Amino acid sequence: MIPAKFDYEVAESVDHAIELLGSGKDAKLLAGGHSLLPLMRLRLARPELLVDIGRLGDLSYVREDGDAIAIGALTRYADLAADELLAAECPIVAHTSGLVGDPQVRHRGTIGGSVAHADPASDIPTVLVALEAELVARGHGGERRLPVAESFAGFLETALGPQEVLTEIRVPKTGSAGWSYVKFNRRAQDWATVAVAAVRENGGARVALTNMGATTLRASGVEEALSSGSDPATAAERAAEGTSPPSDHNGSAEYREHLARVLTRRALEEALA
Repeated sequence: MIPAKFDYEVAESVDHAIELLGSGKDAKLLAGGHSLLPLMRLRLARPELLVDIGRLGDLSYVREDGDAIAIGALTRYADLAADELLAAECPIVAHTSGLVGDPQVRHRGTIGGSVAHADPASDIPTVLVALEAELVARGHGGERRLPVAESFAGFLETALGPQEVLTEIRVPKTGSAGWSYVKFNRRAQDWATVAVAAVRENGGARVALTNMGATTLRASGVEEALSSGSDPATAAERAAEGTSPPSDHNGSAEYREHLARVLTRRALEEALA
């Protein structure tokens, strides 16, 4: 289908983008476009104004900042997958970025676009939740930081304001700590039917689930079982607790619950090994 009529502006800076978002029109930010443009073609999204921030090169970076790694919101998946600093200090982000979509998606899609789109079937948001990452956003009121888990308000909804720009994602240095991202999909370029991120912590692990509800979820039952001394196989049996997976052409809710338990066991065994 053809998108509804819209105006188009190229932002020259973050401040300019914020100004354009406050123009009074129903405005949306455009970065890589892999999330927004398909919705526009189906007319599920009908913005009056597209604000193109894809040319803001100062929002594309990976750099060390104390005990964290700061990632610019416009950093593309392909760059994250190849980044040596990430590979050394937070390898789960580099690894998972190399699993997103296909080469075309990885060379155009951005980490900030994935977070702002808040699709529960996306890979990177799940990893960021397991890492307890932090987001940096800027708006008319200045800059603020918020935990990534608190930013997902519902299906394709975030806590970002309509006149805010996500500028940075901050992930902790995990170094040599064990981690795993296990993903099941029918074809390599497909969205995950279910996936699990696990990051080792104090003998246990932080665990997050992809496509098991309206938002990315922490597997709190699994984490609780691990902290109580359960082995990975026993803890993984609680993976579907508190979830509400969809039923679609890729699988029923019951099938996804089964996958969550199987993949959680595999992720835990790998992360805790």
